[in-house]
Amino acid sequence: MSGNAVRREAIRDVEAFAPPAVSFDESETPGTIFGSNVFSTIVMRQRLPKPIFKSVMATIEHGAVLDPLVADAVASAMKDWALERGATHYAHVFYPLTGLTAEKHDSFFEPVGDGSALAEFAGKTLIQGEPDASSFPNGGLRNTFEARGYTGWDVTSPAYVLENPNGNTLCIPTVFVSMTGEALDHKTPLLRSQQAMGEHAERILALFGHSKPGKIVSFCGPEQEYFLVDRHFFLARPDLLNSGRTLFGTKPPKGQEFDDHYFGAIPERVLGFMMDTERELFKLGIPAKTRHNEVAPGQFEIAPTFERGNIAADHQQLLMTTFKTIAKKHGMECLFHEKPFEGVNGSGKHVNFSLGNSDLGSLLVPGDTPHDNAQFLVFCAAVIRAVHLYGGLLRASVASASNDHRLGANEAPPAIISIFLGDQLADVFEQIAAGAATSSKGKGTMQIGVDTLPVLPTDPGDRNRTSPFAFTGNRFEFRAPGSLQTVNGPMVTINTIMADSLDYAATELEAAVADGTDFDTAVQNLLTKIITEHGAVVFNGDGYGDAWPIEAEKRGLKNLRTTLDALPELISDEALALFEKYKVFNEREMHSRYEIGLEQYALTIGVEARLTLEIGATSILPAAMRYQTELAHNVAALKAAGIEPDLAPLNEVTEPLTALRAALAALSEALSEEVGHETLAEAEHARESLLPAMAAVRAASDDIECVIADDLWPLPTYQEMLYIL
Repeated sequence: MSGNAVRREAIRDVEAFAPPAVSFDESETPGTIFGSNVFSTIVMRQRLPKPIFKSVMATIEHGAVLDPLVADAVASAMKDWALERGATHYAHVFYPLTGLTAEKHDSFFEPVGDGSALAEFAGKTLIQGEPDASSFPNGGLRNTFEARGYTGWDVTSPAYVLENPNGNTLCIPTVFVSMTGEALDHKTPLLRSQQAMGEHAERILALFGHSKPGKIVSFCGPEQEYFLVDRHFFLARPDLLNSGRTLFGTKPPKGQEFDDHYFGAIPERVLGFMMDTERELFKLGIPAKTRHNEVAPGQFEIAPTFERGNIAADHQQLLMTTFKTIAKKHGMECLFHEKPFEGVNGSGKHVNFSLGNSDLGSLLVPGDTPHDNAQFLVFCAAVIRAVHLYGGLLRASVASASNDHRLGANEAPPAIISIFLGDQLADVFEQIAAGAATSSKGKGTMQIGVDTLPVLPTDPGDRNRTSPFAFTGNRFEFRAPGSLQTVNGPMVTINTIMADSLDYAATELEAAVADGTDFDTAVQNLLTKIITEHGAVVFNGDGYGDAWPIEAEKRGLKNLRTTLDALPELISDEALALFEKYKVFNEREMHSRYEIGLEQYALTIGVEARLTLEIGATSILPAAMRYQTELAHNVAALKAAGIEPDLAPLNEVTEPLTALRAALAALSEALSEEVGHETLAEAEHARESLLPAMAAVRAASDDIECVIADDLWPLPTYQEMLYIL
């Protein structure tokens, strides 16, 4: 079939698609099904002996060392509960440095001598598993011939049953480490960093008179943006299928310029998908809260409520898996790539960060008069110091080939890491820098001018969507993470740099009090010192403006534009010392993550380059040549009839066709270049040679798409993919 015929068939299939009929039992409300597939605290209280339950909860709530003697009792109760829910297998679920989820399924059932089978699940099986550690990215921590690695039960993250039409599986969240105890995953450093941050936060609270503040943890509320496209279109686009983004395609006549998609009415088919996913998320105890259309056509967002950092990270990975599965059920593909379509808004995963516990709540709540809230100001100042000192590490934590397409564009925060405080807090810290804070800007009211409408309260400061690290009322929102990334990386970095700043603040205050300084005076001196030395990172202006990079350079802030600019931050002396001090990473682990970052960058662009060459040479070039031939025949026929032909259409396709041939040849040559086997050299070659060569192929191809006959164009267009759903 011609290109147009394939596209038309896909469109007909889209139009004919009938969403699956999903019948819900009216008695199964969100409240009754929430957490029904989770081995939760409530389930453990019901099924575990009281001493065992208390021991487990002491570990979860207070960070007590896990008593290995409880494992057998927990494993037995967990097995019985899972079997009652139809589980036949169990799996240790972990998060290797691919950024994806990994799992190995084992059956509960063991054969016995009489030809039957007995369900077995021992404590040692719950606690530890053994996947192949050399088959995952490890940056040299494991050689190919050294396969041993261990998964270890994370008791603080609840097990759950994952449903499948053909049988259910008990999933046990775990860490993944080498046999020498080095982290091969994202969860191990997250737990380490959370422990370090909590220790020094508790020192601060003790100074403020909290004798038993309880275990302080970080909280995370990740917002997830994503695109949906019909699978008929998805499967007809080899670039989307293999790389997650379109490597070719001109902007549609109508994009997002009318701002009519954002918060618009959710399409019926999409709403059905959302409701179906939310039902599954509720069963898994994932607190999905908000859903809406995003800025770009075909783009949407879901946001959960806050949870403990490690649980939020686990749930985020599970959410992405669930979305992918349910989208297929509804005949769609869920795209998490940061920039699947050029020219429209990309997708991020905003990481909302706070710290606290169930007794104290969030420690980043300023109250109505933040100038009087010394405890809040100390924690807020610690954030300011941390971001200023380690902005490069924050940038490195979100560095990837895919996120490079998004960061710095007028849809995402710039690559320069700064803090937005808002008018109220900025004013308070300006007063502190000048001597002392004596007042806070209060909330106002909004008079709308319609008698039937209520008077609305207004916050004392606006929001700033151009800031990568913004205070938003009771938390900080890190807006730079990409939609495809795990939240573990950013959270590890935030926790660790906060551990450093809280350690610094506690040490300063403890020393001052020990020397006889009044505590209030010590706090004022600390706040003045921090805002004076680190206030340059506070920027409440337009991060998209051309003047900001110039201003940022004057302030000494780093502008790490690409992944290869950012990754060296991981192995700087400063970073190595920081992560070693707080026992989050040792030097080998840091270097391994640097190597993996380079490798993933080079591999990603390498795949895209080969796809560009393949699609350009086998689909777009032949289509353009056929059209050129048609036009040439038309010219010849007109001349034979004695009519002077118009050569403009032929020239319009010949010029970009010639450019496409040259660009494909240049890309082929770039791909065949020998750059050695050093990871850095491969990554630099990808950035300096492959990306420009791919861009040249795309530019020529997009020019062809604008002039070629529609019946010859071989790929589903942006207009079709973004608007036919």
